[in-house]
Amino acid sequence: MTVAQTTKYVIKYKLNGERRFEFAQLEHGTEAEAKAALDALHDGEDVISEISVSKAL
Repeated sequence: MTVAQTTKYVIKYKLNGERRFEFAQLEHGTEAEAKAALDALHDGEDVISEISVSKAL
């Protein structure tokens, strides 16, 4: 079994119109991967928009 190599990313986004950010370990740092991580943190009622992903320093 191979363990996926992950990198720490910062995800900047708006939650219900309010600017937020989270750190996450992602494999590729794609917007879809970030959206999946955010969906796991927030419930289905929340509106997540303006997602941008960049490597954490």
